[in-house]
Formats: sequence, structure tokens, C-alpha cells
Amino acid sequence: MENIRIIKKYPNRRLYDTEESKYITLEDIKKLVLANKEFIVKDVKSEEDLTKTILLQIITEQEEDGEPLFTTQALSHIIRFYGDSAQSVAGDYLQKSIHLFVTQQKKLQEQLQTTMTTNPLSAMAELTEKNLEMWQSMQENFFKATMTSPSSKRKKDKKNKKK
Repeated sequence: MENIRIIKKYPNRRLYDTEESKYITLEDIKKLVLANKEFIVKDVKSEEDLTKTILLQIITEQEEDGEPLFTTQALSHIIRFYGDSAQSVAGDYLQKSIHLFVTQQKKLQEQLQTTMTTNPLSAMAELTEKNLEMWQSMQENFFKATMTSPSSKRKKDKKNKKK
């Protein structure tokens, strides 16, 4: 925990960076995210972790200020997952999807840098094929998990009723 930057949130909604010893804004926190700096935002009184709330505020501002990343339909689907039996599976699926996307973006950037020495079309075709294989595997696992989850629960419920 020693490498993690501590940001304190005061009741007046101000954010204080303990490493820099100064007040900062959401824009400053966004810069920390973009620079891959690890940090945690804590309520100064309760010590509650507010990092996720602050990150959601930044996303909300981004959605309002430019071309949105999320459609209304996508946000509605995400909201419907809360409290649903598939919530944890959906969360894992979204997490893995984003991780896959980030990984593929890094690979694409690396391959674009080496296109001077290789055929760019074959490099793109190879990347696309690998991406498709990983995506299909992830979707299969997601659907297996969502399909088996309710039936497993029903079987357990039947066993418990018989006892």
C-alpha cells in the first residue's frame, strides 16, 4: 500500500492529494488515471473508500462533455444486471471484455510499429483472427455460466424441499 497515492475527500467535497500536499480537482484525478498512477480516494472522517464513486463522477463528466462512450441502451442493460442472478457473471464478462479490448489495442499498436518490416495486411489478419478466437471463447464461457446458473439453483431448491 506504500506505492498507492492517498487522496482525501473532505465534507466540503474538496479533494486533497497527500503526496503533493495540495487540493486537486476531478481533472487532476483523471490525469492520474491516464498516467496509470495507483491511488485511492478516502473519506477524511469515515476512511471509507470512495475511489469508485469518484471514477464514476469522472465518467459522467466525460459522457456529458463529448461523444459518449455508452449509449442509453447500454446503460439500461447494465442497470438491469444489478440485483439479477447474472450480476456477477455480467460484471466478470464486462471486466474481461474491457481487458481483452485493452490487450488487443496494445498488440495493435505494437504491430503497427513493426509494419515497416512486415506485411501490414497479414499482421492485421492475424490479430483479427486471434481477437475473434478470444472473443468467441469468452462469449461461450459467459453463456455457459448464465445458462447453468439458474438450472443449478433449481436443482438445489428441489433437493432442499425434499429434505
